[in-house]
Amino acid sequence: MSKASHWENIYKNKSPNEVSWTEEIPSTSIKFFKDFNIDKNSPIIDIGGGESKFVDFLVEEGYNNISILDISENALIKVKQRLGVKAKNIKWIVSDINTFKPDTRYKIWHDRALFHFLTSKKEINRYIKNVGKYAENVIIGTFSKSGPNKCSGLPVTQYDQYSLENCFKKKSLSLSRSEYIDHNTPFNTIQNFIFCSFSSK
Repeated sequence: MSKASHWENIYKNKSPNEVSWTEEIPSTSIKFFKDFNIDKNSPIIDIGGGESKFVDFLVEEGYNNISILDISENALIKVKQRLGVKAKNIKWIVSDINTFKPDTRYKIWHDRALFHFLTSKKEINRYIKNVGKYAENVIIGTFSKSGPNKCSGLPVTQYDQYSLENCFKKKSLSLSRSEYIDHNTPFNTIQNFIFCSFSSK
């Protein structure tokens, strides 16, 4: 099964309370995002947005230049339905991150739980190259070295603050904040994440 088919199947057949990554309120992402205090018109992208409610927060706060990327069209359709008329001004991008070619430099590049699915040096380096070229500020949330080594049946790459910092400093992005977070899944299990934010300033 291709990666796209894998994720389309999940978002077609499972509800949010049946997948481990669901957050009713993406509080850590919101906290890190607020650090940057950006203008409401600034371009923002949520990478691997899935059914995340991070976009709901952005819309409610009045941000109006939002892009959401996910490999699963089913996921994005569900979010559009949830947002209703509020979805019309959002740019919806159905794409594998490995083939994504940005056409905008984003003020904020947010990624909670996609980066760790990149397991080859080629994939990781391609991602970091895009970030270096197309992002001014970056928020990454990924499984820590105390977190799972698989998710949704797929292998992942685990990180700590130092390994994430080493990835992004290659593109002159400096660490702004880091924090280890215990995510409580809908199944009442704990997954440990490392969140880091980086800035090109």
